Amino acid sequence: MTRHEKPVAKPSVERLVLDIEGMTCASCVGRVERALKAVPGVKSALVNLATERAEITGPDLDRAALIRSVETAGYDVRRPPVDLAIEGMTCASCVARVEKALAAVPGVTSAAVNLATERATVAGSADPAALIAAVEKAGYDARVAAAAGAAMAETAERRAVEETTLKRDLLIAAALTLPVFVLEMGSHLFMAVHMAVMNTIGMQNSWYLQFALTTAVLLGPGLRFYRKGLPALARLAPDMNSLVAVGTLAAYGYSLVATFLPGLLPPGTVNVYYEAAAMIVTLILFGRWLEARAKGRTSEAIRRLVGLQPKTARVRRVNGVVELPVAELRTGEMVEVRPGERVPVDGTVTEGTSWIDESMITGEPLPVAKAAGAQVTGGTVNQTGAFTFRATAVGEATMLSQIIRMVEEAQGGKLPIQTLVDRVTLWFVPAVMALSALTFAAWLAFGPSPALTFALVNAVAVLIIACPCAMGLATPTSIMVGTGRGAELGVLFRKGEALQALQDVTVVALDKTGTLTEGHPRLTDLTLAPGFDRSAVLAAVAAVEARSEHPIARALVEAATAEGLGVPAVTDFASVTGYGVTAKVGDTTVAVGADRYMAKLGLDTAPFAAEAERMADEARSPLYAAIDGRLAAILAVADPVKETTPQAIEALHALGLKVAMVTGDNARTAEAIARKLGIDEIVAEVLPEGKVAVVRRLKEMGRLAFVGDGINDAPALAEADVGIAVGTGTDIAIEAADVVLMSGRLTGVSDAIALSKATMRNIRQNLFWAFAYNTALIPLAAGVLWPAYGILLSPAVAAGAMGLSSVFVLGNALRLRRFAPHPERPA
Repeated sequence: MTRHEKPVAKPSVERLVLDIEGMTCASCVGRVERALKAVPGVKSALVNLATERAEITGPDLDRAALIRSVETAGYDVRRPPVDLAIEGMTCASCVARVEKALAAVPGVTSAAVNLATERATVAGSADPAALIAAVEKAGYDARVAAAAGAAMAETAERRAVEETTLKRDLLIAAALTLPVFVLEMGSHLFMAVHMAVMNTIGMQNSWYLQFALTTAVLLGPGLRFYRKGLPALARLAPDMNSLVAVGTLAAYGYSLVATFLPGLLPPGTVNVYYEAAAMIVTLILFGRWLEARAKGRTSEAIRRLVGLQPKTARVRRVNGVVELPVAELRTGEMVEVRPGERVPVDGTVTEGTSWIDESMITGEPLPVAKAAGAQVTGGTVNQTGAFTFRATAVGEATMLSQIIRMVEEAQGGKLPIQTLVDRVTLWFVPAVMALSALTFAAWLAFGPSPALTFALVNAVAVLIIACPCAMGLATPTSIMVGTGRGAELGVLFRKGEALQALQDVTVVALDKTGTLTEGHPRLTDLTLAPGFDRSAVLAAVAAVEARSEHPIARALVEAATAEGLGVPAVTDFASVTGYGVTAKVGDTTVAVGADRYMAKLGLDTAPFAAEAERMADEARSPLYAAIDGRLAAILAVADPVKETTPQAIEALHALGLKVAMVTGDNARTAEAIARKLGIDEIVAEVLPEGKVAVVRRLKEMGRLAFVGDGINDAPALAEADVGIAVGTGTDIAIEAADVVLMSGRLTGVSDAIALSKATMRNIRQNLFWAFAYNTALIPLAAGVLWPAYGILLSPAVAAGAMGLSSVFVLGNALRLRRFAPHPERPA
């Protein structure tokens, strides 16, 4: 190659992964690979039957063509929902219009648009480019949303710019509008102002000045309403901007005629309404600015979660410890954490000890001790010690990223109650424009002189006051704040619908093991006979039981180890089926077993009769230990009830709920636990496969929430009206649930239900305000009080009321940030 020749740029190689459904054997794999390789631009295609995924590489990949090739070969491609960031929506009618445009795209199976988050979630096979084109054709801007965390930062930055721009435009509009208001309204209200205007610049010059200032308002800060509103009107899809545009242009246009062509108007109707047009723009900008500020606060909880992610981590490398961006961390790398720092990603401690504040994950205020082998979570705060851990999850796989994603999905969800609102608001703006036209015609036909003036003022007032902004914000803002507050309390709503469903729950069914109880047996009682030492007896019992595989035996060994006791070796171990075990510990003979074993050995258990009766009442089976032919101790091993369980049951009862317990234990044990905890309904001796049938039966008592934590709870969680997984449980249980309790605290169940009730109450308040506001004020704006009381609503007052309605709804939703998880203190 000569130095005059330019090197040819090689096209960058893309990598694309598709999830394939329907493959059953190796021939399917070959068929799919051949179909993919036949698509132009494909360099290689590797299909894995086990993971059901195809990995395609090539310089210029056409995703749509690849999907078509797979479907033509007779297989399906799983498509994750597409998240779009939408700009330009201002009210509920915008939401309905965007949804309608997205639903019309071929391949779309569902589309949900959220005004508060300004996002759309679209399911189906449609190409993102086609979705964006459909949104743009409807008059809005769209792009594929960024990943969790990045999207939040992007949205926060955009909203900050929007707030700054609105504030600047508001100040400009206010400065220009104030002289117009003083000149016109001051002249009407105060004779001194009127005389001062007449004696200085005169009425006509006053109108010329008002014209210049109002024109600057409308073509400057107010131009946004015409850029959006008039094209929407031309498409026969009017929105809030259309209402403002038509209203202000009507007042401005009438004033122009009165100023420059007064002869065209009937006698007595030559008046100007520049102040109305300018005030409408200024007041609506004021409302929009307040709205932008409040919207920023609705996503504060999730923004705080994103802020918990550290930016860098200290990683051990061959040449020493280096500080790297967290994004460059890889699974398996060793990471060092110093006191006061946040843990960068999830991992397992390998060296050192410390206490870690995990309140951001669990809602629990007390720090947790960590040593070698303990799990640590990215975003939590290291307190006193320094330690090293091995990264086990990085990037989007960390628990914090999953929490952020869950909260974002819940916030973007659409509750059933919102569907009705959307149907109403789709036709609301056209109906308002029709009402405005009707108002104009009625005043023109039947109004007092000057009828044209009255007709214009009232028609404009109807247009301005009836904007459905408050309706569109009523539900999504409450969902955003409610789910964000839940995340702070360690309660994650995996599906937005659960937020509405949980308020109607009347029965809470709790799996016993691992939910009501700690999930593993441990030594709960050890009472000694006179003359015996606790440490010596426990060490001897543990030594004998160490040879057994029974869960009770393991619990005794763990108890001895926890107390720092050595477990000596044993000889002559023997198991007496149905009775107990015996062995020699050194020269001492130790026997451990039930009362019948002690009787078989000729030992009287009567001295421990009171203890044995107490244990039976508490559903604990007593064991006895004998050393060298003497009765040494009575002990019990049980799966103890969690510390928070009694408080949780009490809180559920305080909410007026029935509590049921589902367990595989025998009826007597179950009744003893239920009696102690005050549980209303017991379903005992349930096999794992029988839990779904139990859930179905309990649903006959009322709307049911099932709480569980194990793999065998997953079908029951899915079958219940609302499934609640204890977050310390298995991933499969969490995946099957609607709500996840991150802390494992059972009090989280009542917290979740109370939060659901508070959020839905908040939504109903918002919707009532939004609909009542329009129901009451549209007739008022139309002049219904004029015949009896001579009262009219000016367009400027209408604009102020409209802005305040949205601010009221947002302010009411923000009250949920103060939600306290106590039923006696509702939000």
